[in-house]
Amino acid sequence: MTSALTAVLLFGGRAAPRRLRDLPAVAVGSDSGAAAEIDAATASARRVIVVGSQADLAAVLTRLLKTERLDVEVAHVPGRFGAGRARRGAAQRIPLIRDETGTALVGQARWLPADDAEGFEGEGIVDDGVLFDGTVWEVHIEPIAAVPGLRARVVAPKAERTGWLVGRAAQLGTTGASVVRDGVPMPRPVRRSTFYRHTQGWLRVR
Repeated sequence: MTSALTAVLLFGGRAAPRRLRDLPAVAVGSDSGAAAEIDAATASARRVIVVGSQADLAAVLTRLLKTERLDVEVAHVPGRFGAGRARRGAAQRIPLIRDETGTALVGQARWLPADDAEGFEGEGIVDDGVLFDGTVWEVHIEPIAAVPGLRARVVAPKAERTGWLVGRAAQLGTTGASVVRDGVPMPRPVRRSTFYRHTQGWLRVR
């Protein structure tokens, strides 16, 4: 991948790793202008290297999804290591998991009690399988690198866990729960939440 076709996005005040310093780089802010900065930086790129957290990677994938640019290869450098692989590695298309708002998920989503409640009540479904029906403490949803795309499980207060259910979509109906995506809480409790595999995957560089 030539330098002219590769862009580096720097999040959270991070500096470019040494192996990426000859590439064009853009420092992305955390304000409302971040989406426009991502769009501008990726407009002519064939490969984007995200230097930042999983939430930052999800923000980039969200913009590529919304601008219909999932043909762009995406690499992730969360720390000091991995810059060489991000630059030279091959891209493979894997499932892209999103929610009903069009926001991508790359690490983990959590359904949690709202307002410090002792659990939340509702029903969770993965495709045609019942994940839970009643009151639970916490649910984890994670993307997987192969079809059908995601897995989900219930977590009890003492860290007890059920087995994973694998499917294309995980859906929640509840009297009220909090949702956390890649470590970022949604601003208010919800009654419904869905994570599912998008019709087109993303090109992950490994």
